[in-house]
Amino acid sequence: MEFETYLLSKKIDAMTFKVNDIELFSTWLYEFSQLHEASFTDQKRFQINRIRRKYPLNSEINQ
Repeated sequence: MEFETYLLSKKIDAMTFKVNDIELFSTWLYEFSQLHEASFTDQKRFQINRIRRKYPLNSEINQ
């Protein structure tokens, strides 16, 4: 799975995340490429929730 697809599945706007926090995005991209998707999710569970609230998908904003 591609990292951007993973972020989409977690309802995170990948482009906004990348533009506004390139350092964290790059770190996560590298770590995602080194780990299985489930392991990455387990390690980042609480951070994913924080990032999802900070960079929601546009469809989430309109609801």
